[in-house]
Amino acid sequence: MPARHLLRLAAFVLTAAAGLAAQPTERNIDESKVRPYTLPELLVTRDGRRISDVALWRDVRRAELLEDFAVSTYGRTPVFPFKLRAEVVTTRRDAVDGLATRTIVQLRFFDDPAAPQISLLLYVPNAARGPVPALVGLNYYGLASVEPDPALPLSAQWMRPTKEMGIVNNRATEATRGTHASRWPLALALRRGYAVATYYYGDLEPDHPAGWRDGLRGYLLRREGRAARGPDEWGAIGVWAWGLSRAREYLETLPALDPRRIIVFGHSRHGKTALWAGAQDERFAAVYSNNSGEGGASLGRRNFGEMIADSVRVNIFWYCDNYKSYAGRAAERPVDQHMLLALSAPRPLYVASATLDHGADPRGEFLAAHHAGPAYALYGYKGLPSAEPPPPDTPAGDRVGYHVRTGAHDITAYDWEQFLNFHARQP
Repeated sequence: MPARHLLRLAAFVLTAAAGLAAQPTERNIDESKVRPYTLPELLVTRDGRRISDVALWRDVRRAELLEDFAVSTYGRTPVFPFKLRAEVVTTRRDAVDGLATRTIVQLRFFDDPAAPQISLLLYVPNAARGPVPALVGLNYYGLASVEPDPALPLSAQWMRPTKEMGIVNNRATEATRGTHASRWPLALALRRGYAVATYYYGDLEPDHPAGWRDGLRGYLLRREGRAARGPDEWGAIGVWAWGLSRAREYLETLPALDPRRIIVFGHSRHGKTALWAGAQDERFAAVYSNNSGEGGASLGRRNFGEMIADSVRVNIFWYCDNYKSYAGRAAERPVDQHMLLALSAPRPLYVASATLDHGADPRGEFLAAHHAGPAYALYGYKGLPSAEPPPPDTPAGDRVGYHVRTGAHDITAYDWEQFLNFHARQP
């Protein structure tokens, strides 16, 4: 390896190690101990031009922010040849007590049968009289966890070892069935006239540090004859977001769905993924995140709850390797999460928090949504109505929406109901 490359690598490792050492070992959950911080300017270009119109935002600033997030945080999403093929595996026309037609569709991208592919689960309301909007998001434990129907197949993919979800030896079991049904209130959405689509995020990359070897990243690296990714190449969040865009491309081909109203959403790490997917892919009609926290909706410069150092210590594989260098020095990152949220503009954006979810920094999530408002103002939309969060269980906002639910880190029927109410208010 050339000497200059060795020096560059050594500098990067030392910077990352110093950042981890500089980070406090205990998370702060005391608002009085939040240190002052300064957010980077949303509406100022790199060369110092202040943005006052949509043209400069779209022509210059938006691309700058996407590049900065790619290089510093999520990694660059590669462009590579693929061909989307869809095969309907099963259909049930009386699912969810007769409310829906349920379809499982296999989405393939390469001729190689060993290549990663997606098993997409889709529910379409039977009462629909025309094309309906659709919510598309990831699930944590496979299709069978979404609904307690024994006809749904158990995923054979690797899963996080979660005993209460029926995961044994990193695989789903019969005990996994319906374990996350509370997070997927299908009847609520279907009765409101919404289709729901989901796939298991581990279909494209298992959620563990070496998962890239068995997922899409490893597959592409082997095809290219490479053994490892570069420091600004995509992490797992980028892979999962890529899959959401492919699911959207399939859904828009279905006559039963309105291609102009396909909404991406997610909870926790899937909320981070939904935000990155929505930022990159403007074909998503709206973007909703729930309890997405650090690396999602929460401001990275606020020393409250989970910080960058916490993320990279355990889950650096979610991000690009460059993200390590900002552990303990979030102020040096060229972006913060209000800018990620602003990349959804002018589309509807909803951020949801929970009162007991201290790790995700509910106030930091609210403030990021608040500070995304100026991008929406360029399009004539109002941001959140106040610089202070609303009381618990009190949704606020029109084009940018927010609520903090009473309770813990979770996604519930209450959260879904607020998403649906918010979408119903959109012009």
